[in-house]
Amino acid sequence: MLRGFATIWNQQTGEPHIYDHSVAEHEVEEVLAAAVEDRPARQSSRMAVGQTEAGRYLRLVYVPDAEPDSAFAYELGPKALKALKRRRRRKQ
Repeated sequence: MLRGFATIWNQQTGEPHIYDHSVAEHEVEEVLAAAVEDRPARQSSRMAVGQTEAGRYLRLVYVPDAEPDSAFAYELGPKALKALKRRRRRKQ
């Protein structure tokens, strides 16, 4: 279980939703700990993008709140990864 997050469950498999995207819980924690980007998303959610220790780039959507948060994550596709690297170069 993710510390500080309420896990969203897949109703069909009974497993955490992040498993549907081949993302492990420790990878979500790694991205949250050292996000490259963390910006507002839709409504009250936020979107963090970062690299795991294994080198995967993930996009994490979560809702910050005083209550436990909800989070889901998936690996960046080639276009999204290229756009992230371009944004990082512009900031430097």
